[in-house]
Amino acid sequence: MKGIGYFVLSVTLLVVSCGHAQNANVVPQADTLSPAPTTIPALTGPELEHYSAITGRFFDSMLAGRFNGSVLVAKNGVILYERYKGFQNPRQKKDSLDAHTSFHLASMSKTFTAMGTLKLWQDGKLDIHDPAAKYLAGFPYPGVSIETLLNHRSGLHNYVHFMYKPEVNKHKLLSNQDVLQYIIDHARDRDVFSGQVNRHFEYSNTNYALLAMIIEKVSGLPYPEYMAKTFFQPLQMQDTYVYSLSDSAKAMMSYYQSGRPFRMEFLDLVYGDKNVYSTVRDLYKWDQALRNGQLFSKGVLDSAYAGYSFEKPGQRNYGLGWRMLFIPNGKKLIYHNGWWHGNRTVFIRMLDENATIIALSNNDYKYVYSAKRLCDLFGDYRQSHESFDEGESDPTSDPGPGGEPREPIKFVTPPAHHPIHHRAKKAPVHPVKKKTVSPPAQ
Repeated sequence: MKGIGYFVLSVTLLVVSCGHAQNANVVPQADTLSPAPTTIPALTGPELEHYSAITGRFFDSMLAGRFNGSVLVAKNGVILYERYKGFQNPRQKKDSLDAHTSFHLASMSKTFTAMGTLKLWQDGKLDIHDPAAKYLAGFPYPGVSIETLLNHRSGLHNYVHFMYKPEVNKHKLLSNQDVLQYIIDHARDRDVFSGQVNRHFEYSNTNYALLAMIIEKVSGLPYPEYMAKTFFQPLQMQDTYVYSLSDSAKAMMSYYQSGRPFRMEFLDLVYGDKNVYSTVRDLYKWDQALRNGQLFSKGVLDSAYAGYSFEKPGQRNYGLGWRMLFIPNGKKLIYHNGWWHGNRTVFIRMLDENATIIALSNNDYKYVYSAKRLCDLFGDYRQSHESFDEGESDPTSDPGPGGEPREPIKFVTPPAHHPIHHRAKKAPVHPVKKKTVSPPAQ
């Protein structure tokens, strides 16, 4: 990635997004976000040309390399740049990618799980301050609330780590229920639970696998069906779905850098933390629906976009399903990454500027995270030398004896095709005050 310096541009907005959430059961008095505008100012001809030209130069340079995937950049409802490069099978150069090619979003899927949970909260069907045990039979930790699952402060460690223990049958495709049952059976194991709730931030896929089960319990629908009825169908996200084995024939595979395909492994059916497939265009519909007040009250969005982990200083924080950066000049950047097998994804949302950057790839192209640097085109986000790589990792990415990534566990009877996903890991912790969540505005 060269020639990035010119992206530190003169576009500097002084809107401050303070990120404060309110106390439980109190309607927010000072919201962190401005109301969604009824009309979005149209880009003038020179503005459109300016944004499009720089965006084109940025991504044309990045995509000149090994990138296999899709990119979309938009501002004020106008798509500035959209490109599809490569093939569904990059090794054989077969089946060109297009606007309807769905990628495994990996941990970007968490944005849907979080907002699905918050939709139930807004509708009065659950309270995010409820203990998770209220909805998960046998769950052994009464102090863990839905909120601490959402903001990764539950104290639960990552199932992608502890489910690799020898006693787990890795020749069987595991489910969310299997993850919960393991937690119940190993409740005293410190590899499963730290012993302390709300003590510190620890990014853990376990939280979102459990949230998917809570959604199912409260809604009475399977998680894939709930997501389709609540978000995908109303927003006409026609190429978006939650993976199940019935999707094996259509789900696009992912690949190592060498071009070798990832095989399906025993954790690939667990959803909520991963397993949503989508396109850049459908994700842009998702982004716009979250901006325009179509789905959520302002109080709920304020809660989702507030920071909850302030025990250590730093710019990075996590809301309810969203990563964020608190920029020293007062601005706030909302985003989420993904990595599972060969899938690496980025979803960047600049709320002040009504700008969005989406990049999806399936051939382990880690430089996709450098899309964050383009934020400086739209506002003073000071990202020109930064990357979105949060240190997240994939269980099949650890080097084997010869320095090659180790082979995933194979099945006795493997399915014909496979999904691919994001596995997460520890993430940073952040700025200076503790917060709790506000309830939905009525």
